[in-house]
Amino acid sequence: MKTPAELTELFRDRGLKITPQRQCIFRLLHGNEAHPTADAVYAVARAEMPTISLKTVYQTLNDLAAMGELHLLDDGTGAARFDPNVDAQHHHLVCDGCGKVRDMHVDFPSVLVPRGQAQGFAVRTAEVVFRGLCDDCTNDRKGHHG
Repeated sequence: MKTPAELTELFRDRGLKITPQRQCIFRLLHGNEAHPTADAVYAVARAEMPTISLKTVYQTLNDLAAMGELHLLDDGTGAARFDPNVDAQHHHLVCDGCGKVRDMHVDFPSVLVPRGQAQGFAVRTAEVVFRGLCDDCTNDRKGHHG
């Protein structure tokens, strides 16, 4: 993801307002590998800036996603997550226990839609989501049953 300064310039270049709230969100996303939900970003931003609104967080995240600076990830839990790692094609590991999401860099060159089965879609990319339990949840379950 671009630096907060680069995102500020990108917003300026597109005629979008630069506010302290947006700059706070840019800072929180930079280097964030947690794939946060809008609510998680809001909770952390609010601790730093009590007057920030959830609407501002959603609008900023959606603006960034529309610009290609964030990837919107539907992990099947009902809450959209935002992935700041847009530089490299990657897949995801999702914990069924705690909901933690991690990037997984692996190449699946054979994941292709066979000709004639794309149903009118021009497929550009494929995303694989692996589900299971993270180390923490696996250890917690072992500890409760041991």
